[in-house]
Amino acid sequence: MTDSLIIVDDDERLALRLAQAMEKRGFQVTVAGSVVDGIAAIETAQPTHAVVDLRLKDGSGLDVVKRLHEVRPQARAVVLTGYGNIATAVAAVKLGAVDYLPKPADADQVEAALRQSQGAKPPPPPELPMTADRVRWEHIQRVYEQCQRNVSETARRLRMHRRTLQRILAKYAPRD
Repeated sequence: MTDSLIIVDDDERLALRLAQAMEKRGFQVTVAGSVVDGIAAIETAQPTHAVVDLRLKDGSGLDVVKRLHEVRPQARAVVLTGYGNIATAVAAVKLGAVDYLPKPADADQVEAALRQSQGAKPPPPPELPMTADRVRWEHIQRVYEQCQRNVSETARRLRMHRRTLQRILAKYAPRD
């Protein structure tokens, strides 16, 4: 039996890239771009796995996780977010999510979270975590992509001068 997966994310490019990667890993994938579409797809397809963005344009991805576990209690859900905090991580786990990953999460991380055995301990932190400069650069790049590469809007959201942001974007990523 093929594992079925629903990806609920309003970032269409990210969702489609992740869908392609997960199909190569043996999942039958459905993509939805909103809470309403995600819940409708869950009720129709009843997937065995889900990857859900926390913040969607029409509400919280936690509503999708909750409905998934009402329809299919054994389903495994992973919540992705660029706005992580402890309270939402706890809420996601209470609603049945098996993991809570920061964006940008790659397909290997998502697959590992979806396939980990029940009660398994998370992997240890890396010996060489990202530097503070690299974390800052990754965050700026994520917001820049969310703003469809609009420098002015990105600068506004980051509360940064537009020229400063342009200089940062012109540089290469800092080394880890």
